[in-house]
Formats: sequence, structure tokens, C-alpha cells
Amino acid sequence: MHTLTVNIQDSVFQEFLNFVSKRKEKIEITKDKNLEYDSYFYERKQELQKDIDDIDNGKIKMINNEDFWDEIDSFTESLQK
Repeated sequence: MHTLTVNIQDSVFQEFLNFVSKRKEKIEITKDKNLEYDSYFYERKQELQKDIDDIDNGKIKMINNEDFWDEIDSFTESLQK
């Protein structure tokens, strides 16, 4: 079985549903809750996985919490001068 996302123009939506209903033994339609909440869910998921992979393989360096806040403090102090 394959899973696809299909965007259907309003003008042919009913026609599409009629087509699918004639083949309901071979086609299943379900709503993807992830896309209901965030229409870019899968793009964001893919980007996050790429970021995680880059961190894991050392391509991106993480800084610890203390260094992060030191940098934030230095930056905000520079804005006040």
C-alpha cells in the first residue's frame, strides 16, 4: 500500500469522492491529524531530523546552557552601551 497527500480543487472535490467511493475496497481515505494542526508538519519534521543528524555527525556544534546565557548576557550588555 502507498500513502499520498492529495490536494484537490474545490470544483472537483465531489467528483473525486465519487471516484474513490466506487473503489473503496482498494482506496482508504483518512484525515491526517498532523496536517490539521500544522500544514507544514512533514516539512518541519524532515528539517528537524536533518538538524539532529547534523548535530549527531558533528556538522553543527552545540553549546552548553551556561555558554549560551553568557553570550546572551554579553549581547544585551552591548545593546545598553
